[in-house]
Amino acid sequence: MLNKQNLIKYFENGIKSNANLKIGTEHEKFILNKDTFLPLKYDEENGINNIFLSLIDLGWKPIIEGKEETIIGLKQNQQNISLEPAGQFELSGQPLRNIHETCSEITTHLNQMKELSKKHNFILLGLGVEPKLNLDNFPWMPKKRYNIMKNYMPKVGNNGLDMMQRTCSTQINFDFISEKDMIKKFRVLLSLESLGTAIFANSPFSKNKLTDFKSLRSFYWMNTDNQRTGITPFVFNENFNFETYVDYALDVPMYFIERNKKYIDVAGCNFRDFLNGKLDKIPGEFATEDDWESHLTTLFPQVRLKKYLEIRSMDACSWDQICGQPAFWTGLLYDQDSLNEIYSIIKEWDNNDRDYLYKNVPKYGLNTKFKKGTILDLAKKVLKISLSGLKKRNYISSNNENDERQYLQSVEENLEKGLSPADILIDKYLNKWNKNLLPIYEENIF
Repeated sequence: MLNKQNLIKYFENGIKSNANLKIGTEHEKFILNKDTFLPLKYDEENGINNIFLSLIDLGWKPIIEGKEETIIGLKQNQQNISLEPAGQFELSGQPLRNIHETCSEITTHLNQMKELSKKHNFILLGLGVEPKLNLDNFPWMPKKRYNIMKNYMPKVGNNGLDMMQRTCSTQINFDFISEKDMIKKFRVLLSLESLGTAIFANSPFSKNKLTDFKSLRSFYWMNTDNQRTGITPFVFNENFNFETYVDYALDVPMYFIERNKKYIDVAGCNFRDFLNGKLDKIPGEFATEDDWESHLTTLFPQVRLKKYLEIRSMDACSWDQICGQPAFWTGLLYDQDSLNEIYSIIKEWDNNDRDYLYKNVPKYGLNTKFKKGTILDLAKKVLKISLSGLKKRNYISSNNENDERQYLQSVEENLEKGLSPADILIDKYLNKWNKNLLPIYEENIF
């Protein structure tokens, strides 16, 4: 029978050697009809299911759910393509050693999808929020867990359904070499999650209008479910460790459990009760490690712990920015000098600082005032540390030309101009596009 010590051990099993640290990148994109710019339905002629079948023809293996044997995702080696609530595609990449490998993986995937787009008449859009459509324009995918989440979200926040159906993001996963190392990296990521939001902000539009936000997606997350989202201040407590995170996860309300290939709605129930076989809806049923692993995927803080650390604060972006996102964090976390340097900066901050950034950056982006300057000032400083870390890592590309710093070139150029992707889009909207959002479906596709 599973107990608390088993749950702690689960995280301890994620510890890697220094020589075996990997980077995992997960990136989402909208798939829209090329003619109408509407999201694809699952069963329509050139819909999601037929795209899955084409990918299966190219060597991907289906992930099947339920008696209906619905294809809800694909796998190939250590890669997965998962189906998000409104048909967004997410590539969960395999753990890789460096950003050259990461960017190669991203390029292979996007090229494959672009090739299929000719056959199935779709476009791929890399933005944090779909810029024109209302919520009722988005279909629901036939994935059982989404039915439970769809019913639960409106009970706990105002924008949960917007988050599920109208947004796309990028998440990056990083390893740790010890509990102490996990704590240090967790604190760095959590302190700088808003900085990542600001640098890669890419969702200033909604429902065919310019909004007051640089990252509207981040605002939606703030209003989704405060029991499982946001920043987790206990990470900065002196006694924070694996056990502390277990206690936090145990108290986050559950969504569902899976038994006999069926999802059982246990929304709002407590995992502690489940450990003890005391869930009212399934009395006498005890939690397994698979249940624990599944539960952890339903926690959505800005940085979360699994058998690795996952930073979740960034909007989906363009092709070059997708490669820049993991590069930025890798330079900070995977070079010890850079990690120490950035830690010495953030250790002076308190929970009020982090909360202030979390609440203000989605609206003001790089212009957010902080300490004696702006987030832009901080971004330039942190970027230098990241570049230094990547230089010291010294991973040279296969053609023996460039190290990993090449993937931060566009980020560097943007910050020199004081711009995020959202700022660039806003300028185009107000000037080049004459307040018309249709060009975004030509200029911002992969």
